Amino acid sequence: MGYSSRDSWKSIDWITVLLYVIMIVAGWVTICGASYEYDMDKLFALSSRPVNQLIWMGISLCVAFAILMIERDFYEVFSYLIYGGIILLLVATIFLAPDIKGSRSWLVLGPIRLQPAEFAKFATALAVARLMGTYGFELTRYKNFLMVLGLIFLPMVCILLQKETGSALVYLAFFLMLYREGMSGYFLLAGVCAVVYFVTGMKYADVMMGETPLGIFLVSLLVLCITVLLVYIEKKNKLAVQIISYTSLGVLGVSGLVSYYFPFNLNWVVLSLLGLTVLYLIYLSIHSWVWNYVLIGFFALASIGFLFSVNYVFTDILEPHQQIRIKVSLGLEDDPSGAGYNVNQSKIAIGSGGFSGKGFLNGTQTKLKYVPEQDTDFIFCTVGEEQGFVGATAVLLLFAVFILRLVALAERQDSVFARVYGYSVASIFLFHLAINIGMVTGLTPVIGIPLPFFSYGGSSLLGFTILLFIFIRLDATRKEH
Repeated sequence: MGYSSRDSWKSIDWITVLLYVIMIVAGWVTICGASYEYDMDKLFALSSRPVNQLIWMGISLCVAFAILMIERDFYEVFSYLIYGGIILLLVATIFLAPDIKGSRSWLVLGPIRLQPAEFAKFATALAVARLMGTYGFELTRYKNFLMVLGLIFLPMVCILLQKETGSALVYLAFFLMLYREGMSGYFLLAGVCAVVYFVTGMKYADVMMGETPLGIFLVSLLVLCITVLLVYIEKKNKLAVQIISYTSLGVLGVSGLVSYYFPFNLNWVVLSLLGLTVLYLIYLSIHSWVWNYVLIGFFALASIGFLFSVNYVFTDILEPHQQIRIKVSLGLEDDPSGAGYNVNQSKIAIGSGGFSGKGFLNGTQTKLKYVPEQDTDFIFCTVGEEQGFVGATAVLLLFAVFILRLVALAERQDSVFARVYGYSVASIFLFHLAINIGMVTGLTPVIGIPLPFFSYGGSSLLGFTILLFIFIRLDATRKEH
């Protein structure tokens, strides 16, 4: 049954629609504040950013209405076709897009510029939801899990080839959805550990403790502790935990005492302990015919392998500007006039807003263009400067209500397809919010991720609108389906 009946219109979640309208209007007002240069005529000229954004808002609302008019089954039936079309567009972009600010991610069609990566999000969410909604699908089967990963990583790789690292990293948000759908929490643990290992290894890479590089020592010790903790959590084997713990503490204590008088690299001791621990876990696995011990041992070995690959990834894979941004974020370098300029000026702008802000169109940091990209990736600093702590908090609370609403809608779906798609949508918005706010406040490296519905950009606004309203359409007919 389509939208010809009043009941179908009534079943639309108007709360989510209202939140969407509030955010795009608030975003447009913020863009006006970021673009204002003490000239009202120039602010509303046809070529100005506020007017361009207003046009894209109109286009997005029309597209949203069209999405609500299309039958629900269309999105499920044609999900793979939509995904395939977007993948072809992403591949074409690699070769056809001009070089703009170091990336080839924008297709220029006369006066219009489109970024296909923004539309790949909803296409990937549809394809993943279609696959996982297949009858008899179980995520715990390795074949199925690898197929899902293939759907997620394919557009991610295409976007990386466009040199759009920030847009590519957004696809990691799908792992939050996968966790909800039954993926082992150890995959999330591995992701968190990878971040901790990378940050710790980089931050203390050049710090020496006698003859011992502190970065490798701390990470190796952390891997050993996590391995012991996993043995206890997975198998509740107190004897194994005691053997590993007491042996490690004894050997490290004696080695530390010896190294005080006869300095040597303690990392060899920790790595040897890890090797012996892995061998002990293999023995336990063979003795009790339980594979969990082997998997824990593999986790320890993979962690050490990751640790020693960090330097290669950092120096040989990451671009120089990405290396500098990470070093600045970790406090390894201070570059206030270079890589750290954006973040420093953003902090100044937010801090200068005080409790209640300087008022609409009165932000001095904004007007004098101290903050680069202040109406796109760094739009939140305009909120902080003009509306202060109160306005910034209001925006964050608005996003919190919006994302929690999406989670509630996803949880009430009767079909796997709609639920998976809904959680994908919520995860993508959460990832964008967390990383963008982290960028602006200096908590995460600057990787160029927009704030949904607030940052200037037609592709971004239209992409997020399509992503959201497909879910609203699916939710509106959940009972019919």
